[in-house]
Amino acid sequence: MIYITGDCHGDFRKLSSSRFTEQKELNKSDYVIICGDFGLWHDTAQERYWFDWLDKKPFTTLFVDGNHENFDRLYGEFEAVDFHGGKAHRIGSSIYHLMRGHVFELNGKKIFAFGGASSHDIKDGVVEADEYDSRTMRNKMIRINHVSWWKEELPSKEEMDLGLKTLAENNNTVDYIVTHCLSQNIAYLISGGLFKEDRLTNYFDKIAETVNFEKWFCGHYHVDYEILPEYQILYNKIIRIV
Repeated sequence: MIYITGDCHGDFRKLSSSRFTEQKELNKSDYVIICGDFGLWHDTAQERYWFDWLDKKPFTTLFVDGNHENFDRLYGEFEAVDFHGGKAHRIGSSIYHLMRGHVFELNGKKIFAFGGASSHDIKDGVVEADEYDSRTMRNKMIRINHVSWWKEELPSKEEMDLGLKTLAENNNTVDYIVTHCLSQNIAYLISGGLFKEDRLTNYFDKIAETVNFEKWFCGHYHVDYEILPEYQILYNKIIRIV
């Protein structure tokens, strides 16, 4: 079985056995996918506690990255391994980051994964750590480079090219697409133009126009909302897809 949910931001209590009761029927061959903002941040005792807690769950945890992840650690600390037809970073014994641009075959379904999104809470800019002054900046929407913000929140050209190549190798047909943000055309529908375009949302527009898929799942917007039959935004809900 495969279940899917939205952002966790390092707080995985919605996956507790009292709230996610379906896990009692699962094993490590079953999966829970998190649609970005998983919560891989700074190496703390609290983070290590939660990752150990997830590893002890009966299911395997998978996630695409969001815009609130520590990309220095994600890309530099964890081993990239072959995983069900694609590449993934092994975070724990049964926790995997699905790398951008790969198609994974899970329980008979093809899933195209592509994380990342633009941060919308940085209207006052990004500063270097030695430039940050808490006395004057603490109430501003500022992020600190390599501390609370990373340029890798948006994909590289190489990652986007890989995604298009991988989809072409699969005849531009998958069962599910899992991302953190939406394509620009769909984001416009839910926001009336609030969410500005970037190279990733425009890239997803291209994918939406050329790829056959049954359902597109994302997080990022902190709502549970279905848009048209094909698009599902997730936050608190945990739904079964297989």
